[in-house]
Amino acid sequence: MNDVPEQRGEHPEAVASILDRLKPEGSLDVDRPHQVYCNRDLNMRKIEAVGFDMDYTLARYRQEAIDRLSVEKTLERLVTERNYPEAILDIEPRPEFPIRGLVLDTERGNIFKIDSHRHVGKVYHGFRELTQEERHAYRQRTIRFNQDQFVLIDTLFALPEAFLYAALVDFLESTEPDRDHDWRAVYDDIRYCIDLAHRDESLKSEILSNVEEYVYQDAALALTLHKLRSAGKSLFVLTNSYAPYTDRVMSYLLEGVLDEYPDWTSYFDVVVTGAGKPSFFTERSSFQEVDRDGDIHGEVTEDFQQGTLYQGGNLRDFERMAGFGGDGVLFVGDHIYGDILRSKKTSTWRTAMIVQEMEQELAQAREMREELQKIETFDREITRLNSELTYDQGLTYQIDAVLDRLESGELRADELEGRDADELRQTRDKLKEAQRRMRRRRHELIEQLRETERSFEDNFNPYWGLIFRQENENTLFGEQVEDFACVYTSRVSNFLNYSPMHYFRASRQPLPHEQF
Repeated sequence: MNDVPEQRGEHPEAVASILDRLKPEGSLDVDRPHQVYCNRDLNMRKIEAVGFDMDYTLARYRQEAIDRLSVEKTLERLVTERNYPEAILDIEPRPEFPIRGLVLDTERGNIFKIDSHRHVGKVYHGFRELTQEERHAYRQRTIRFNQDQFVLIDTLFALPEAFLYAALVDFLESTEPDRDHDWRAVYDDIRYCIDLAHRDESLKSEILSNVEEYVYQDAALALTLHKLRSAGKSLFVLTNSYAPYTDRVMSYLLEGVLDEYPDWTSYFDVVVTGAGKPSFFTERSSFQEVDRDGDIHGEVTEDFQQGTLYQGGNLRDFERMAGFGGDGVLFVGDHIYGDILRSKKTSTWRTAMIVQEMEQELAQAREMREELQKIETFDREITRLNSELTYDQGLTYQIDAVLDRLESGELRADELEGRDADELRQTRDKLKEAQRRMRRRRHELIEQLRETERSFEDNFNPYWGLIFRQENENTLFGEQVEDFACVYTSRVSNFLNYSPMHYFRASRQPLPHEQF
């Protein structure tokens, strides 16, 4: 690090200790949980501006605490606003249950995990996992998200929604077993009450009154922003949270860390609150100047001013007023649709996805290297057997063709170049027996592979396994990250491990026919 400003001692995590842990600039020796992973080449030298969402991007939330709070506030409103029995207030949250990428079936009361081919894997009805036979109905149709029946859980804020859906399915079926429940209505009630808890500010007021219980402090965040600014890049915030909440959270994260930045807004050239993403990227709302209490001071149409907070707005006017845009902008966010997909489809901004939970998964995977090696060994052996089977089947086919010609008289025995028909039949029978043995062995290996994979995944989420994988396929969530995020990582401060001019280069992914 060069030109590091003096740090203030009151911050709970000393900046100096972070600097000590940093690898030399340009070094590739970065722990996997703190690496930046590349899907599409990204040359940071060509990036002139870096923008950030706030929630779950600049601000990393303590997920278990947030989930418990959201569940508590939603259950209260289900009782008072939707007349659910007070007994639901005794439902104990299970923060370990949901993961991103799950799908809620609002007709059947089920939750399932889906791969990139829309193939349904594990399915739960409430907290009971369905059997393979019970999952049969999902093989008869394609899962489409333009249908009201299916709801995709694609943000960390939505995880309590999935838990509450499973919990109420269990509760209602146990307390009213003879009733034909309307699961769509149950989901709509949950959605309404979660939205209400956000609208009436009860969630955010609780977070702000105990911000340290809900938001991680990361001194490396300030250093990361400083490093980018020192390289001449403009920085901006584009968040759906409104000014009062944004001001309190960002002050908690950044003020009192580096003397060069007396106020959190001084890290950024532009701060837009209440942006209304994804409509920010598709509509033409005007920009309003607001103060830190959220009071509006009129429409703004000219250049942005540093230190001023804005609200609303749209992509076209943003680029005009900010003076930068196109593929010279890297936008960092956590919402696959609102931040990444929509910005990718309506602009040429480059994208970086924050996947907070992958940090824990990668750390856990590091502890399970032996199991991963077993999985790779099984996979290689299955591939080898498939190759041998294909070769032997080809030989068998050729021998059968020769014997057919002999029997039909098309080929004479003296044309077999010293070999007779009996010898050919014996060779064919040996080949077929060898193929039967290889098929049995392959079946055994596939079962061992599946068992090892299940055991491996149980060490991550005990209900669903990994967020990016479903058996041998990418999950739908994993596919979306791969398709729409140029790079992805677990936290913003991971960029501190790289030069602001770093060239992130995607590894070549050969197609199956290109693998030799």
